[in-house]
Amino acid sequence: MIDKQKLEDFVTEALAETDCFLTDLTVSPQNDIIVEIDSDGSIDIDFCSALSRRIEEAFPRDDEDYTLEVGSAGLTAPFKVRRQWEKNIGNDIELLTRDGRKLYGRLLRLTADAAVVETEQKTRREGMKRPVVERLELEIPFADVKRASYDLKF
Repeated sequence: MIDKQKLEDFVTEALAETDCFLTDLTVSPQNDIIVEIDSDGSIDIDFCSALSRRIEEAFPRDDEDYTLEVGSAGLTAPFKVRRQWEKNIGNDIELLTRDGRKLYGRLLRLTADAAVVETEQKTRREGMKRPVVERLELEIPFADVKRASYDLKF
């Protein structure tokens, strides 16, 4: 079986000189390897192919047979590493909390262990017939986030 840690170290080192970073790497018991990367800019198929060839050179299939898939995280893929949060500061995101709340808002900033999101909430004020939309800043600990992703709007 391919050593996952060696492979992860190799991919991280291969991406060090680029604006790309590793978001996920899985190695199944059948040696099916999936490498997921993201970038501060964009990732094209040529970059993924080049990285795949570098991995195949460093981990020859003659030594151990495996399947390899290298791809980008995708625009609506959930955030898996902090750098994905960082690259989305100022963007609209969708959050699902562990207690089942779904929040939409703009990611304002990050603290050491939380995300600060500006969201809108309708509240009914005394003496008014219609609810008023208020902007709120919510600090949501990463431990309370079940899933977060870029909120793609058309």
